[in-house]
Amino acid sequence: MNRSIYLERYSYGPQLINKPPDPDLELAVIIPCYFEPDLISTLQSLANCTPTLGRVEVIVIVNESVDDTNQVEELNRKTLKCANQWISSQCTDLYFHIIHQTLPKKNAGVGLARKIGMDEAVRRFRYLNKDGVIVCLDADCTCSTNYLQALENHFDANKNTPGCSIYYEHALNGSLSPGIYQAIAAYELHLRYYTHGLRYSELPCAFQTVGSSMAVRSSAYEKQGGMNKRKAGEDFYFLQKIIKLGGFTELNFPTVYPSSRLSTRVPFGTGKAMIDSMNKDGDARPTYNPKIFSDLKYIASNVEMLYRVNILSITIIWEGFSSGFQEYIPKEIFINKIQDFNQKTRTIASFKKHFFHWCDGFFAFKFANYASSNLYPKVDISEAAAWLLKGMHGIEPESLDVRILLEEYRKLDRGQLQ
Repeated sequence: MNRSIYLERYSYGPQLINKPPDPDLELAVIIPCYFEPDLISTLQSLANCTPTLGRVEVIVIVNESVDDTNQVEELNRKTLKCANQWISSQCTDLYFHIIHQTLPKKNAGVGLARKIGMDEAVRRFRYLNKDGVIVCLDADCTCSTNYLQALENHFDANKNTPGCSIYYEHALNGSLSPGIYQAIAAYELHLRYYTHGLRYSELPCAFQTVGSSMAVRSSAYEKQGGMNKRKAGEDFYFLQKIIKLGGFTELNFPTVYPSSRLSTRVPFGTGKAMIDSMNKDGDARPTYNPKIFSDLKYIASNVEMLYRVNILSITIIWEGFSSGFQEYIPKEIFINKIQDFNQKTRTIASFKKHFFHWCDGFFAFKFANYASSNLYPKVDISEAAAWLLKGMHGIEPESLDVRILLEEYRKLDRGQLQ
């Protein structure tokens, strides 16, 4: 294996797969699996995919905490047995590795489970001296049949991209209660609305950050320090690092289908948002006020005017911020930041890079939450999404129904609307 500073210093645990990888390995799909009753549907979905030119490995990390209940341990044992039986009965070009891990109480969660699998993928690609693609999926997802082939083609066609987000859709019909499907439609609309709000703001961090719908090059994964150990939100924080490398892309032709069911497995995220939504009275589905994105747009649109200017010019631009944004970023802090960026850079391109490494996705997220608590009360997702459709795309929605609005946003993300 070629030496890797990342693996030596930052990986979690030892090598887990002893069998050498196929020399033609190109994609490694990583699936954390915790207390999951139907892993087989996910594996079958991958097995149904159109064959790829290169080889694909699927690494499943079945995991539980050292202090989990007997119920979790029992279901995980059943999952391991069923998965291995299923693999032995398959005739497929995919390589499946089912790995069981008991995690320490402090770090047990999806972040660490994802990290263990992704670190193992790095070892596999390092063994081959190859910069392969590490794909993240979840154990409650399925995918379209073109999923693996589209990923292979995307990274082959985009040699310089460090990673990509992958198009997804939650099911809006099925065996669950109508209320659950209404809640997941509102939540997905919120996710898409937020990303389009960032695009309206002209921030370069405007990408979906869903853990079950992302892929990165192995080299980018190592360069940015790998996956974190967060119990939730690991995907958002991880992708912020990858996006900063520049050249991040979107893959909107295949589709990942995450589960729409309720879940208490993580402290926030889709499952938690669903439960919160179901517990609310009435039909209100609050989201970020559009004024937040207008504030962010002002700062993004004035970046070039901050290059090589004096304190007076910086102050004039700061004074153009909304009063709320001035509260969030006091004048002295803003002036010091801009002066520091100007001292460190010799070109406007370098200045903008430093600026947007500061005013990144995490900055926008923190401001959105600060503004929601102190400046701009949240509004109903239907009203906000309709406003952005009209203000950003000139689309007058025919209804404020969340499903109709969601379909408009899905069309935009699939490139079916201009």
